[in-house]
Amino acid sequence: MLEFYSLIDIIRSIILIIAAILIVITAIGILRLKDEMDKVIYVRIHMLGVMDIASVLALIGLNQPLLACIYFILAPFLAHAMANAYYHGEDTAEYEINDDTDNLNSETEDKA
Repeated sequence: MLEFYSLIDIIRSIILIIAAILIVITAIGILRLKDEMDKVIYVRIHMLGVMDIASVLALIGLNQPLLACIYFILAPFLAHAMANAYYHGEDTAEYEINDDTDNLNSETEDKA
């Protein structure tokens, strides 16, 4: 059996299988996650971090170590930028609540 396949090819195949399993598990987890949870974006970013590592493993298995290193370095910066944008961004639900309270305040002022 080792005549046809070298040890490196077997290791690459195992790494690709592990990466594929991690990517499928992460995708199922993201799809099953409820949107009603508080701060669900942070949970999704964490799950995508698992998928990033699986992608790095897949790139190593495909004999692309330079691309894997670049992806391994840049992926955390992207995740941090997404979390930072969500944290400092405008949330429409927040403004809907403020608009309702402004209407209630104006109605109570009209009655007084």
